Amino acid sequence: MTKTANTMWGGRFAAGPDAIMEAINASIGYDQRLAPQDIAGSRAHATMLAATGIITDTDAAAIKEGLVTVLSEIETGNFAFSAALEDIHMNVESRLKEIVGEPAGRLHTARSRNDQVAVDFRLWVRDQCDLADAALAGLQKALLGQAEAGADWVMPGFTHLQTAQPVTWGHHMLAYVEMFERDRSRFADARKRMNTSPLGAAALAGTSFPIDREMTAKELGFDRPMTNSLDAVSDRDFALEFLAASSICAMHLSRMAEELVIWSSAQFRFVKMSDKWSTGSSIMPQKRNPDAAELIRAKIGRIFGANVALMTVMKGLPLTYSKDMQEDKEQTFDAADNLMLALAAMTGMVADMTANRESLRQAASSGFSTATDLADWLVRELGLPFRDAHHVTGSLVAMAEGKECDLPDLTLADMQTVHADIRADVFDVLGVENSVDSRMSLGGTAPAQVRAQAAYWREKLE
Repeated sequence: MTKTANTMWGGRFAAGPDAIMEAINASIGYDQRLAPQDIAGSRAHATMLAATGIITDTDAAAIKEGLVTVLSEIETGNFAFSAALEDIHMNVESRLKEIVGEPAGRLHTARSRNDQVAVDFRLWVRDQCDLADAALAGLQKALLGQAEAGADWVMPGFTHLQTAQPVTWGHHMLAYVEMFERDRSRFADARKRMNTSPLGAAALAGTSFPIDREMTAKELGFDRPMTNSLDAVSDRDFALEFLAASSICAMHLSRMAEELVIWSSAQFRFVKMSDKWSTGSSIMPQKRNPDAAELIRAKIGRIFGANVALMTVMKGLPLTYSKDMQEDKEQTFDAADNLMLALAAMTGMVADMTANRESLRQAASSGFSTATDLADWLVRELGLPFRDAHHVTGSLVAMAEGKECDLPDLTLADMQTVHADIRADVFDVLGVENSVDSRMSLGGTAPAQVRAQAAYWREKLE
């Protein structure tokens, strides 16, 4: 070990504690992606400072023009970020001073890095809500296309992953359309609540300068300023709500990914995944692995983890700002990136997958999937109490199992040994097509209901 290396910390930090402090304190390695929001906030602040006479119009014009130059340098990759300057705010301000000189020093009048980062991060998360909404709408359209194509294709509906009753492919696809619509509503609700401006709260107590917070809020697209300066700089609920909405959405994506993994297996053969979203095996040439679906299923854990991590950061913090809150961004950035990636991949898979109509129908016709239809017929046609009808149907299922056949394969004579009043027209309800056609209740799986719902969603999404 060299003499300059600190023996306590090892060779990684040759300059000793100062280097360690810089490494733990700097956030520029990740918060540089807030540059567009930081510069938008600074331009709005400069405009307001000039309008209220706090700085001159000349200085404001120089600041705003210089900020445009800084943003251009960042966007074109010609900006040299410095860890010594800690964060995006100081990096931008330092470069602005090099460009415009003395006016740059007046930009920070009547604000603090506390309200500056709060507004930057809030603007960024607000943008992510909009991006998530657009991505979810695209996924809904892909699902809707599948639903319209297979509105009358029968498939098994499952409970406990056991065959329950026949449903339609279109009905199953529309179930996810409904799920993702709820996700969109959660992002919209979160966006509405977060759309208040912390800018002007300064460090924590407001400022003695005659600022116009309504002006900066309007300039940045907020509904209004936040009305308590302590809350304004210490609130991260907006990020937590975004992560909570992302986590629920991610859970929905994972459920669908799981179904695609199962459905594309040789044992199910319900769908064929496009080559775009599958991979092969290094030693088994027959394999078509649903890797994209599996990776979506796995990446969801990172989104859940981000939600828990930020809750944990915030849970013990007294008002107002603490440096702990610097840890709010990395996990939120990672969660947002992985959510958008998962949504894009799922949209591509859904749009490209091909449902195997014959395999779906064969599976729907097995596993005594029309047993409930038989029980309903006994209630409706013979007047049996449902519990008695359930018992009769169970006996017929047991008989079919013993004969190694399905319910429609039993003879009328077989059925009449269990209940003498059963008639030949019972077979009208034992076909899977008849079963789904009969489910005409609102929200049911009947093709007519599916087409009506698909038409509703087509109009809504277009």
